[in-house]
Amino acid sequence: MPAISGFVNFNPDKDIPSLQGRVIFVTGGTAGLGRASVRALAKHDPTHIYFTGRNEQAGEALIEEIKKTNPSVGMSFLKMDMTSLSSVKKACAQFTHDRLDILMCNAGIMDKPPALSEDGFEIHFAVNHLAHGMIIQQVLPVLQRTADLPGSDVRVVVLTSSGWRAHPKNGIDFATIRTKQEDLTLLGFNLRYGQSKIANIIYAAEIARRYPKIMAVSIHPGVVTTDLVNNLPPMRKAFVYGANWMLGGGVVDESIGRLNQLWAAAGAKRDELVNGAYYKPVGVQGKLNKTAMSEELGRELWSWTDEMLAKVA
Repeated sequence: MPAISGFVNFNPDKDIPSLQGRVIFVTGGTAGLGRASVRALAKHDPTHIYFTGRNEQAGEALIEEIKKTNPSVGMSFLKMDMTSLSSVKKACAQFTHDRLDILMCNAGIMDKPPALSEDGFEIHFAVNHLAHGMIIQQVLPVLQRTADLPGSDVRVVVLTSSGWRAHPKNGIDFATIRTKQEDLTLLGFNLRYGQSKIANIIYAAEIARRYPKIMAVSIHPGVVTTDLVNNLPPMRKAFVYGANWMLGGGVVDESIGRLNQLWAAAGAKRDELVNGAYYKPVGVQGKLNKTAMSEELGRELWSWTDEMLAKVA
């Protein structure tokens, strides 16, 4: 299938086809790009949307909002703490449909102080990669069954960031991932975040290799004025804006920031996507370095992730 060149002119209200009969799962759906994506997808009449978050009140408010304009769309809020793999696994057990057409791995954290998750992993890696790895593992049988159905178009869209370029030299430092990685002193916050973001790219590509009937891609939404960026300390925010400017990007609001993930999840025709690819906004296939394209690292990350998740009760 051909790579896409140039920016795609995409309007989610007009360019997403009917999603009747489809079941959707969005992580981090109570705020930011996740909430914007749930709202946009609900307009096209899917059978059901599952979405996750920590704030039950925000989840109920979003369901109430959507029910007013799209009462036929089934909605389920899954309360989930992505710093705890047992919480993630427990929430996934509430997914009860026999099909899943779109999985959007949207949730994420950035610029957190050195810390460990409840399970003892570096916090960015725990939330941005491992929690989504657990979700993917739990729903993978349903994704596979759906992909075998006639006329199906199953997609996994994993949000990453241009910050993936700041990964450690070996891509993922498995030897220290069960520490706070405080020894990453020079721009350590970038290295820890970049490590989790390159993992998103590598894992999506590995899904595509192992399960070619499932369209799995990673996408960068751009630098968006969500709380992820708005709540950064002033100097850190200036660094993020400056780095993005040097890479040729601007700062956009949610109405623009949501476009790339919506395009990949439902707007693009299947033959417009390259399985396992990484996309910049909107619909532009991005260039990756040798580490991000390493199939050997992909196999290692997949096996390591399976091993870690198997220990979760």
